[in-house]
Amino acid sequence: MTSADMALPAQDERTMPAVVLRDLDQRPLEQSLTELHTLTEQYGYVVVVCSLATPEPVVRRLYTLRSLLESDRIALFRPELPPLGTAVLARQLRQLASCDLSPGVLASAGRLLTHYIHAGAVLGSVARLDRVPVGLKAHAKSWVPGSQFAVVAHPEPQLVKVAPGVTLKGPEFSTWMLVAKGQLQTDWVAGLAEAWSAHGLRETPLPAESPRWWGTGRMVEFCSHLADLSVLYQLVTSVRQSLCHWCGIEVIGDRCVFCSATPPVYEPPAPRALEQRTPA
Repeated sequence: MTSADMALPAQDERTMPAVVLRDLDQRPLEQSLTELHTLTEQYGYVVVVCSLATPEPVVRRLYTLRSLLESDRIALFRPELPPLGTAVLARQLRQLASCDLSPGVLASAGRLLTHYIHAGAVLGSVARLDRVPVGLKAHAKSWVPGSQFAVVAHPEPQLVKVAPGVTLKGPEFSTWMLVAKGQLQTDWVAGLAEAWSAHGLRETPLPAESPRWWGTGRMVEFCSHLADLSVLYQLVTSVRQSLCHWCGIEVIGDRCVFCSATPPVYEPPAPRALEQRTPA
């Protein structure tokens, strides 16, 4: 992780601790380079998870470090999730790190598990929201004092004006819900957890990157996710594994997260036309 507030508390006693690469854009390059090299030598492989709201100087520094180390053992993973959802996904990978999964399978599991995360927020304004399509009516209503909007950014965009009886389409499987409160007072999320039949609702501090991602600090972010390690493990191991044709590491999915290679597409040769021959 690139910030401490994205490193969620352990889900269980088997969850591996997170390593935080702090202040990458402020520390001397040599210091960060030594730290990342040490981690790679200690663990063999490193997966750096950061959100799409991570400041661009930090992201550029990550790519610089990876390039200088010339290592295919460092994966940079930026899922299409809001910050709280990204933090949840990172914790799921930390849970799976205690299992008998190869580094490539563990790293590429992030793309698979993203599909099972429902992430959204209740916002006091959608005037600056550019991650989810917002109609003109919603923009106009956001200027009305006291208006609140419920938004799901993943897995499919949804936006409704908060009102009694109004809800959002949720997961079709059992989940837990994690809530991070910003500068907005609302009890609507508790009702959503009940509507989504969540096992329970837990709270955590709001990630510092969340206001930047959602366009406002007047918000309550939520994320519905799978928490049981056995379920996560079953999901990952049920997917066909293959070897990356470039670096040879074992992966799942259609792209290696370490070297970014995609499997070559095999196109059978065109059928050869039969020659016209005159009978002897």
